[in-house]
Amino acid sequence: MIRIQNFSVSFNDKTPLAVLVEKRLELPPHSISGVVIVRKAIDARRYKGAGIKFIYILDVIVSGNEKKILTRFKRDKNISPAPVKQEKRVFTPPKDQDLPPVVVGFGPAGMFAALTLARAGYKPIVLERGRDVDQRHADIQQFWQGGAFSPKSNVQFGEGGAGTFSDGKLTTRVSDPLIREVLEDFVAAGAPEDIKYLHKPHIGTDILRKVVKNIRLEIIRLGGEVRFENQVTAIEKTGDGAITAVIINDSERLEARAVFFGIGHSARDTYEMLYEAGLSMEAKPFAVGVRIEHPQEMIDKSQYGADAGHEMLPVADYALTYNDKAQGRGAYSFCMCPGGQVVAAASEIGGVVTNGMSNYHRDSGVANSALLVTVNTSDFANHVLGGIEFQRKWERAAFKAGGGEYYAPVQTVGDFLTGKSGSQDFLTKPSYQPGIKPADLHECLPDFVCGMLTDALPYFGRKIPGFDDKGAVMTGIESRSSAPCRIIRSRDTYESQSVPGFYPIGEGAGYAGGIMSAAVDGINAALAFLNKKAHT
Repeated sequence: MIRIQNFSVSFNDKTPLAVLVEKRLELPPHSISGVVIVRKAIDARRYKGAGIKFIYILDVIVSGNEKKILTRFKRDKNISPAPVKQEKRVFTPPKDQDLPPVVVGFGPAGMFAALTLARAGYKPIVLERGRDVDQRHADIQQFWQGGAFSPKSNVQFGEGGAGTFSDGKLTTRVSDPLIREVLEDFVAAGAPEDIKYLHKPHIGTDILRKVVKNIRLEIIRLGGEVRFENQVTAIEKTGDGAITAVIINDSERLEARAVFFGIGHSARDTYEMLYEAGLSMEAKPFAVGVRIEHPQEMIDKSQYGADAGHEMLPVADYALTYNDKAQGRGAYSFCMCPGGQVVAAASEIGGVVTNGMSNYHRDSGVANSALLVTVNTSDFANHVLGGIEFQRKWERAAFKAGGGEYYAPVQTVGDFLTGKSGSQDFLTKPSYQPGIKPADLHECLPDFVCGMLTDALPYFGRKIPGFDDKGAVMTGIESRSSAPCRIIRSRDTYESQSVPGFYPIGEGAGYAGGIMSAAVDGINAALAFLNKKAHT
């Protein structure tokens, strides 16, 4: 195949790609027998009067002499032979006496570590503290509609991890060949085909629930075992510190020589247990802030201009940053959810946490995003787990400001910037459930966070007209964007530096930031284990 890069097409051009490619390669009609979209992005800059473009990377199958075509375009840096697809990995089968590896946590890192191990012939035992995705969905819906909160089954804990009840965004800054493998596994499990080539792919919460269930069934088909409501409450080690067993629900002992811990960034009791068990850990920076909501139509117009609303264009997103060099901090948008809603994401009794969520079609009519401010390790107590107490303090303050019952405190941008509270003249109806209460967000955020947001909002309003509209609603608080600590591991073996056989993986271990990077981290850790087994 021939690869064509930077292939620009007007967004509303409905001409078949094969016809456009024939013109690009100066070929006669019907010379293209196949076009594979490798990447599709939107260029909405509209500079120098140019309209909105789709920018493609394409792999093209030609019926003529491919070598001759490539020779003709040898000076064109955008035309080259398509890369050769990598061969599938071959694994050394496990020995009869090998104990099955244990995977703790069934978010993206644990899920893909388990899938990789199962495909290699190992039969992993997966321990997930939460419930299966169907029961979890029912529990969350009940909570959002005003029912009881479950510390065991919520937006943070359960099959699929926290990402299952967000947007299912698959964008990542990680550059790794395994990205393609993860995307193909998602598609095989029921995700839309377009995630394999879109520049900003997403699955959507509604579809992702089915996808994670199908991956679980595949792991089981390959010989693995997945247990729900199985929380690891302790670990056992040999005299020289190597892992020997995990304790489940304070009662069951499961012997193990390799344990993959993909616990997620909200497993605070597990962090405490591991710290007491002597795992090498360190505090790390994170961020806290609010969720802000706007009409999706406003965001579309800011990005697409007069073309906003065209059937060929997806709903628009945005990415905003503001830096204060004097303070050494930044404010930025995070986990932007076009056409979504703000959701209750608490995992502890007496705390309010928000997150953003979108379904696949992103058709709610409301855009939301986190607005976060950097929290440095110097901002909280000088302890490895000090960030957890920092988060907990402000989550409880938000619970109090919301009046209890997990209602969230909300404030308009106008009130926030002028030191008032109580206005209910909202630009959009607040989408958070089970309910909201107008309040002063200054009561549930640190002063430095409020100060940075006060400076950042007008700046963002100059980037996106209307962003700082006085009626735009902000909901508090967002505090779980990333892990507040890191479990230290070896760069090469992925094992804990203090406990051999213990593999900290994913976002909760401090080595990932989203679904894709966590999945890749889980695969890489599993491959490191398999490589070690192949040489012992």
